[in-house]
Amino acid sequence: MSMHVDCDGRRRRDFLKLGMCGLGALSLPELVRAQKKGSEKSLIFVWLGGGPPQMDTYDMKPDAPSEIRGEFKPIASNVPGIQVCELMPKTAAVMDKICVLRSVTSVDLGSHERSSRYLQTGVLPVPNMDFASFGSVFVKEKQFKGEMPPFVGVLKPIERGWGGGFLGPGLDPFMAGDPNEKNYRVRDLLPPTGVTLDRIGRRREILNEFNASWKAVDTEAKLNSYDPAVEQAYNMVYSEKVVKAFDIHQEPDKLRDAYGRTQIGQGLLMARRLVEQGVKAVSVWMGGWDTHAKNFESLKTKLLPPLDQGFGMLIEDLAQRGLLDNTLVVQIGEFGRTPKINNDAGRDHWPKAFSVALAGGGIKGGQLIGATDKHAAEVTDRPITVEDLSATVFTALGVDIHRVNHTPEGRPIAIVNGGKPVAEAFL
Repeated sequence: MSMHVDCDGRRRRDFLKLGMCGLGALSLPELVRAQKKGSEKSLIFVWLGGGPPQMDTYDMKPDAPSEIRGEFKPIASNVPGIQVCELMPKTAAVMDKICVLRSVTSVDLGSHERSSRYLQTGVLPVPNMDFASFGSVFVKEKQFKGEMPPFVGVLKPIERGWGGGFLGPGLDPFMAGDPNEKNYRVRDLLPPTGVTLDRIGRRREILNEFNASWKAVDTEAKLNSYDPAVEQAYNMVYSEKVVKAFDIHQEPDKLRDAYGRTQIGQGLLMARRLVEQGVKAVSVWMGGWDTHAKNFESLKTKLLPPLDQGFGMLIEDLAQRGLLDNTLVVQIGEFGRTPKINNDAGRDHWPKAFSVALAGGGIKGGQLIGATDKHAAEVTDRPITVEDLSATVFTALGVDIHRVNHTPEGRPIAIVNGGKPVAEAFL
């Protein structure tokens, strides 16, 4: 739990000048301004399940030995001095809008399941506790209301840590499926064939009567927690705005082609479409990054080209529509990959040092924060913990990082467990 105290006894004037000990280099006025700006923010959380290799994306080491540097060469971005992998030309073209944290570290947490929980929630996993994802905490803290579901998941969740956790199923994302499917439609959003809205309305009345009778004899909190979700589901079915928001076929073919006719490309286009229509948090999951074998073949043929096309277009599209300033985009995986290439031409798990890309939402683009050694193996400058990353994300979104939530049993869970915002990342 956070303590709102001056930890070294300085006067209030000094306190405002120097900043709170718990906030590192970010002063109190800067924090307040950042959170005020974040009051209307949205979040697009791009999850690269399996762990992308830092030295083959944002932290290349062209002078390292061949068994470290791999097969790819760096290319210049549109920011002097910043290079990325040659397979990322679209990302390179919008690098002025991207901030790369190259010194993120999760110490020795190298298992997919635990690391996925850690990096999608910002809280170190413990037994018998399911912490809530960034999107779930964000929409819970801001209490977003309206026709649109506040939190949407696109494509398929990978591992754990993606939902409401201890906050309850009402804060799980509404699942939108794969918008790249030929005859895409959101499951359960449109009535089944032969079922009219009038018929759904009669079912709704029956369900309400049943729930009212059941609650008279059973008031268990978990049962009651489903009511808002059920009501939201009915409202979505009846809302023309919601149905249209999920209709990706309304996007021009030229724009869909620009994002790429791939799962991740269309998933990112759907994310932009949804935040434009009022959804506050969208998670887009892309798997396949666990490249223990054939790392370079997989990156070249399956992973980096579609991600680069979709991600670069997302940043450009958000900027052109005036949405980037109020939309925080996070591109992240559960850890990095080993510097040394293994005998199967692959790279293994490496949590000691990896890269995270941020854009929009008040983040200052065109910069690299932190550094690793000549092999991208160890952090050598500005180590950033997962808790620091969490504090940075929530500060950008306007969430009070000193807030505490509680489990149904009353156990206090801090939104940020001791992390400090990366002050250099903010405008």
